[in-house]
Amino acid sequence: MNISVIIPTLNEESTIASVVETAKKFPKVDEVIVVDDHSVDDTVLRAKLAGASVLTSTKVGKGASMREGLLVSKNEIAVFLDGDIGDYEPDVVEKLVHPLLNNEADFVKSTFERVAGRVTELVAKPLLSLLFPEVLRFPQPLSGVIAGKREFLGKTKFEDDHGVDVGILLDMIQLGARITEVNIGKITHKMKQWQQLGPMSREVARVILKRAQLRPAFTLDTLETISIVRDQMESAVKESLRDLKKMVILDLDNTLFMGRFIDKVAEKHNFQKELVEIVTTNQESFLITKLIARLLRGLNISHLLSEAEEIPMVSDAAETIAELKKRGYIIGIISDGYKFVAQHVANKTGVDFVIANELDFANGVATGEVKVPSCFAKRRKSRCNPNFCKSNAMLYVAKKYNVPLESIIAVGDSEYDICMVKYAGIGVAFCSDNKVLNMVADRTIETRSFKPILDFAP
Repeated sequence: MNISVIIPTLNEESTIASVVETAKKFPKVDEVIVVDDHSVDDTVLRAKLAGASVLTSTKVGKGASMREGLLVSKNEIAVFLDGDIGDYEPDVVEKLVHPLLNNEADFVKSTFERVAGRVTELVAKPLLSLLFPEVLRFPQPLSGVIAGKREFLGKTKFEDDHGVDVGILLDMIQLGARITEVNIGKITHKMKQWQQLGPMSREVARVILKRAQLRPAFTLDTLETISIVRDQMESAVKESLRDLKKMVILDLDNTLFMGRFIDKVAEKHNFQKELVEIVTTNQESFLITKLIARLLRGLNISHLLSEAEEIPMVSDAAETIAELKKRGYIIGIISDGYKFVAQHVANKTGVDFVIANELDFANGVATGEVKVPSCFAKRRKSRCNPNFCKSNAMLYVAKKYNVPLESIIAVGDSEYDICMVKYAGIGVAFCSDNKVLNMVADRTIETRSFKPILDFAP
């Protein structure tokens, strides 16, 4: 009996080829389907080169991708692998399908060596203990690495979001499927741990409650008890996040500022045409930075700061930054503008650090020279291709302050922020008209207010 392997993905260019190659190692696998959730990196290309067939999902969400992959697959046994795991053991598919091929089970759920996540421990297990105590025999009920027979998978409800995995397990129990669990060894997920807790918790809880309401024993008293437990779980989640080292990185122009500093100076000193010429005829950001600095030669620092003062700032910037600092966040500005301007803003708003280009002054007058900080430069551990990029500066401050990338919120508005936003734990597109930035961002803010950040910054 042949096997179909289905891999839902979203921006997994670093691991997808390895996952596809691992899936193909088992001789009975004659179909590997990657269902891509509109990735903006090279996931699709690398999946194809590795030998998978690729389907673009019609609806956003892991569960929707899993459902569509099952619909287009041809075999009676389907395996679902997560696309962000680069260290599967070579025989992972064989382990998952062995009980199915021997007719010992109808559905197989994986267990693996990894510290249980907060959503599992603080949300899923408490709810399941109340409503589905029989599920607690599975130590990792949210595991998405599974295998099953089509006759059962076809009868389950594939939720669109993070609740899909526990939903499938509960449906399998309701269907009377024979369920077994197999250990697939030690794996490493690419995780955005803390910032996913809120939405994941809500989605998982919603699915468990949805399934529970179908049970005859579900009553209003049960619902009241659950409400109390959920309040306790929410407090536990928030408390567990308090001690994490966290950071928010803000862009300056068109983010903190409601405008661009260099545009304001160009207007004041009548070099708009020269500025446009530099930007439109050069591609390399380093060269553009050097050429623009020359336009500032002879300008007095006091005048330049006065012109910066004329640019309105987002009205709730200082208030939001103060609240974020109360919640334990380190706040920084990473800008491709000038440090003396960014530092001026930092002093007014309480920002902790600034990384930006250093315009040279002699006796308070700009010389036309500029120093680009070395932390912008591409290096061996860089995540992207440009020679100079804000994401490199983000890696630098992450290491300096000992904050993992997964615990960084990065906020920007332009093409120069794409990589930084993409590789942060939460990337935020702020009032941006850049389509690529809006696609790679985890969140978008469309009003000139930073307060929405507080909703996903516990």
